[in-house]
Amino acid sequence: MNKEPQILLTNDDGILSPGLWAAAEALDELGFVTVIAPREQASGTGRSYPSHSDGKMTAEKLVVNEKEWTVHALGGTPAMAVLYGIFYLIEGKPDLIVSGINYGLNVGNGVTISGTVGAALEGAAAGIPSMAISLETDKEFHASYSQEIDFQTAGYFTKYFSSRLLSNKMPPDVQVLKVEVPSDATRETPWQTTRLSDKSFYTPTVPEDIATAGLIGIGYDLAPDYDQSPSGTDSHAVINQRAVSVTPLSLDLTSRVDLGKLQDILK
Repeated sequence: MNKEPQILLTNDDGILSPGLWAAAEALDELGFVTVIAPREQASGTGRSYPSHSDGKMTAEKLVVNEKEWTVHALGGTPAMAVLYGIFYLIEGKPDLIVSGINYGLNVGNGVTISGTVGAALEGAAAGIPSMAISLETDKEFHASYSQEIDFQTAGYFTKYFSSRLLSNKMPPDVQVLKVEVPSDATRETPWQTTRLSDKSFYTPTVPEDIATAGLIGIGYDLAPDYDQSPSGTDSHAVINQRAVSVTPLSLDLTSRVDLGKLQDILK
């Protein structure tokens, strides 16, 4: 059995995404990296297991760090890719699950929509330290495989925080690190721990009505007040301070209300 740290890498942009391969290149120095990612673009799928996914997994060959890698494309979501990786590709549980590097930020109160974050949450649910990492890009690049985006700095932070997760036990109730990298970041850009903003960073737009095809999908755009989150939050760190944001996430979605007071209200 391979004694190197076992790292499972996925994303929500698809198996051919340059962001995925920037992460693979960075993580290759930390351990043995197993890659399984959606066959096609799967942004916005959260932690879902859609019944319409075909679930077919195919092996492909790619060259990373001048080595030929066998990677796997899945007809399914990022969360499904994590489970397939655990069930079929790695003997024993991975030591770390990394999801990314995503085209575009995943900040604010909409992060549960993100397939990038969803994959990390799926890893956390399996009891495995997990990280979701995203790079700020313009919206026009979010569903692209654009070669214009430089993932080198985000790759550096992928390796940096992954090495910390491999060598340190996280505090109780920290199951996922959500890392957001500004578009103009360098290796010297400071990072800070943040909480999740309770404001929307993206706002849904109404489905487009096309006469020949019916309603076409819910779109999104930057919220009008996307830059108004309070200090100490993920979006404020990236947008207002141009710092790397590191947000600890928990699977416990319970409100922080006093349960006794809530019980009194509900009587």
